[in-house]
Amino acid sequence: MSLFAKFRNGKPFVGRLDRYIIYKFLSTYIFLIGIIITIAVVFDANEKIDKLSRSHAPLEKIIFDYYINFIPYFANLFSPLFVFIAVIFFTSKLADNSEIIAMKSTGMSFRRLLRPYMISATLIAVTTFLLGAYVIPQSNVARVNFENRYIRKKSDVTSVDNIQMQVDTGVIAYITHFDNVSKSGYGFSLDKFEDKKLVSHLTAQTIQYDTLSSRRFSWTIRQYKIRSLQGMREKLESGTRLDTTIVMEPKDFFYVRNQQETMTLPELNEFIDRQRLRGAAGVSTFEVEYHKRFATPFAAFILTLIGVSLSCEKRKGGMGASIGAGIALSFAYILFQTISSTFAINAGWPAMFAVWLPNLIFALIAFALFRRTPQ
Repeated sequence: MSLFAKFRNGKPFVGRLDRYIIYKFLSTYIFLIGIIITIAVVFDANEKIDKLSRSHAPLEKIIFDYYINFIPYFANLFSPLFVFIAVIFFTSKLADNSEIIAMKSTGMSFRRLLRPYMISATLIAVTTFLLGAYVIPQSNVARVNFENRYIRKKSDVTSVDNIQMQVDTGVIAYITHFDNVSKSGYGFSLDKFEDKKLVSHLTAQTIQYDTLSSRRFSWTIRQYKIRSLQGMREKLESGTRLDTTIVMEPKDFFYVRNQQETMTLPELNEFIDRQRLRGAAGVSTFEVEYHKRFATPFAAFILTLIGVSLSCEKRKGGMGASIGAGIALSFAYILFQTISSTFAINAGWPAMFAVWLPNLIFALIAFALFRRTPQ
């Protein structure tokens, strides 16, 4: 027997009235997504039509590589907005039709009224999290590649010069030139330090990434020399070929615009850990994206509570006043989230603090509204 079918004090955890509210919540939410996404696609197509026509982008790529992937990305990005407006819209309608008064007249408290709302918010939050963490990043690869090629007119970068990165604690790699087509580099060196002292210096004419290996980070270096330093002693070693493991990949050498949006949650976490180890700059953008994957779904609960508290009573302005207040608060939340994320990327704010700050402030607003709502 499922959780929602269990009985508590002889009453079902989810009754007929709960199912009615859940249905109204989710159906309104899906309806709003359909309406707003249709409008967004029309505006986006109107804005980009000139660029797309000049770039001679094939129609099938516009549809399947861009818009088919744009729709779930946009829907998930603004999921909190859709949740908030959906709650405000249909709850105001219930209040305007005196349905909430009828529910309370049967002895239903405001806390009990919140149950179906929170069940719906949980379903939306879990779906938003799973889509944002694992599904949408995969589809974003095609969308971002399409934007870079046909909209921003950025051709694929196939080579890069003067790569230097920390691949492990005290281990610095340098490649004079790397070709991404052949996955090979020229002028390679690897320096190992212990207590800030050089203990090993490797140089090689070429380095080749092994794309056929079952193991990650597999490289083959050719025409190499290794100079090992042990106190006053020095050991020299040379060879024509050496298969080795170096914790770096060709994709680490190239930055793609909005790259963080194309990574699943585990990939994002691994990338951040590796970049921190290397002491690389620009990690804050990826840290902000990582914390957003958790903060955005959680916002569904906060905004649902605010929405119900604002719209569960009849007001002088009717539905219009509640909906107006809801839309204003929705955009205030998104604006606040954008500003705080910008401060994390450009002003050095801790990413976790910046991303969760809007949720914290709106949680306090939700609690205050909850306390003032007749129970």
